[in-house]
Amino acid sequence: METAGTAGTPARTAARTAARPGLRERKKRRTRDALLRAALELFTTQGYERTTVDEIAEAVDVSQRTFFRYFPGKEEAAFAVQEMVEAHFVDSLRARPPGEAPLEALRRSLLEGWDTISDAVGSVVPVELYLRMFRVIESTPVLLAEHLRRSAQTEERIARLLAEREGLDVDTDPRPRLAVAVFGSVMRVTSCQWSTREDAGAEAMRELTAAYLDQVGPALTGNWRTSPRR
Repeated sequence: METAGTAGTPARTAARTAARPGLRERKKRRTRDALLRAALELFTTQGYERTTVDEIAEAVDVSQRTFFRYFPGKEEAAFAVQEMVEAHFVDSLRARPPGEAPLEALRRSLLEGWDTISDAVGSVVPVELYLRMFRVIESTPVLLAEHLRRSAQTEERIARLLAEREGLDVDTDPRPRLAVAVFGSVMRVTSCQWSTREDAGAEAMRELTAAYLDQVGPALTGNWRTSPRR
């Protein structure tokens, strides 16, 4: 607790200054965010393959060279927000109670991620723009192929996190990878279904995700001929 005699000490002032990004860092962050927003706006309005780096840079009134300081190419800009969302999910999963069953931890982390998605991307791009970009990824073959490759890497990361939570060796116990494979397949089916709907907003995606995840148990272990359809 600060007292009147300590609140303004040089040491505390220096600590606060160190905790805040400097002016140069803030400017760099603003430039990167502006380039990212411009890229996604162009990708979603005129198409990924028809958009050039020059157009993105021009939209922010910077040089092509400046763009390449922040992104190696268009592809990295296209997936930058998706990476933020995935990092948000992994952080949520890591924070789940240790006694929670693996699939339940995955389910709750994902649904909570949708509930707080604005915390993950809202300071950089509107959630609506992220969702539009997700549909572009789904409908652009070159981006979809890269998305699947990146998803495989993310699933391996999640499997290792689950194994760590459960005290398992992911390379000798198949369960973490199997659980994540099932979970990832559900997410893939959900994404495909969501992208064809007219009400393709964040709430629609969350509801569809919850409904599909709730069917994992019955679909894997139930008798489909006698189980009630929903």
